[in-house]
Amino acid sequence: MGKKAAAVGVCVAAAAAGAAVLVKKQMKKSGKWARAMAIVREFQDKCDSSIGKLRHVADAMTAEMHAGLASEGGSKLKMIITYVDNLPNGDEEGLFYALDLGGTNFRVIRVHLGGKKDVIKQELEAVSIPPHLMTGSSHELFDFIAAELAKFVGGEDENSHPFPGRHRELGFTFSFPVRQKSIASGTLINWTKGFSIEDVVGEDVVGELTKAMERVGLDMHVATLVNDTVGTLAGGRYYNPDVIAAVVLGTGSNAAYVERANAIPKWHGPLPKSGEMVINMEWGNFWSSHLPLTEYDHVLDVESMNPGEQIFEKMISGMYLAEILRRVMLRMAEEAEFFGDMVPPKLKIPFILRTYHMYTMHDDTSADLKVVGNKLRDILEISNTSLEMRKAIVELCDTIATRGARLSAAGIYGILKKLGRDKVRDGEKQKSVIALDGGLFELYTKFRECMKNTLKELLGEEVSENVVIIHSNDGSGIGAALLAASHSQYLEVEES
Repeated sequence: MGKKAAAVGVCVAAAAAGAAVLVKKQMKKSGKWARAMAIVREFQDKCDSSIGKLRHVADAMTAEMHAGLASEGGSKLKMIITYVDNLPNGDEEGLFYALDLGGTNFRVIRVHLGGKKDVIKQELEAVSIPPHLMTGSSHELFDFIAAELAKFVGGEDENSHPFPGRHRELGFTFSFPVRQKSIASGTLINWTKGFSIEDVVGEDVVGELTKAMERVGLDMHVATLVNDTVGTLAGGRYYNPDVIAAVVLGTGSNAAYVERANAIPKWHGPLPKSGEMVINMEWGNFWSSHLPLTEYDHVLDVESMNPGEQIFEKMISGMYLAEILRRVMLRMAEEAEFFGDMVPPKLKIPFILRTYHMYTMHDDTSADLKVVGNKLRDILEISNTSLEMRKAIVELCDTIATRGARLSAAGIYGILKKLGRDKVRDGEKQKSVIALDGGLFELYTKFRECMKNTLKELLGEEVSENVVIIHSNDGSGIGAALLAASHSQYLEVEES
């Protein structure tokens, strides 16, 4: 029986391989293969990320940063003043909580800090948000979150209670655009990531959470409102005092950095004691005529939930890379019968390809690109692919990832230029550490290495020796708890 099954398997594989060869021969004979390759070459040409173009992109990023700091609405970059003027330094002690809301689930985190950069204990729990709450009412969403947070607090052990007379303190990571009003308040500008709860837009999200916690009887004070990028910056600075900026490259993308407070014209309050202020750039919304946009990017943008917005993010982040790949493949199927005379039905489904599918194919090192063939079969139900066809798919993966990685590097270079850290000045060599987090950076090896190498290319050998990329893991979680600690309402009491 085993021999018969094996024989059948061999026959099926041989038949599939034969069909693939036949498809390719027919394509070459009819000129369809040349048309498919022309689509690939045209796309590659339009994705040009030469070093000269990247320098123009970086200059545009720096200019937009200046404009966004000068006035509200003066730039595509929101350059949000976060009111975070005291980043953690490793001396923080005590019990702190974090709530991380930034997608289809949220996390609650409890952190016990022991000073001297020592995290004694860290506990977390992830909770899925029921889909109907993402488009319901403010009360429904925040009551659900508060109830889950209260359950988590109920699991404190005897060493985890706050000091008598003190509130528990929480860092709230809210990874949606907000207009910050203080360190612990901010009004929602608009929802992203599939949320659409109209009665929260324009409201203080900390106020909404606080009222919900009161309704469930939870005694907790929100010490800080931050986004995941600011949390990543805090997490990096906790361990390394040379961290000056943070970038998140995950489903979405953003950057935050430490600015001199007197270099922010739109800041009208008293200068903070530290002389510094963390700026949340919201760099996903960056746009420049120098960006190598293609027709696929334009159509993707028009058909998105936020047309005309987040253009940079749509070129570099994990949510969109594989969707661009699908769109190019679909055109090859429609105009050049790349996968046969029928367009594969599943190839027509937006976002059916995920970026983890893309980097798995891109990383395929097998001689026959078997992984690529398996992914095309399992996800798109395309089985008749030749080795040459698979190579073309890998080439597209490389083009899309390379463009995204090099643009990300140009963005970081723009931040370094704004801070005057793109050159060695008077022989002074100052260390500049950039903290990165996000699944795209962490898991997509070719993307990560290309980004690092491109940044070195932009900086030059001498300067790049003093610019370091580090992985700051889970900034949206522990980073928010660390900021709650560094902005605790009880700090002055403890110091006195």
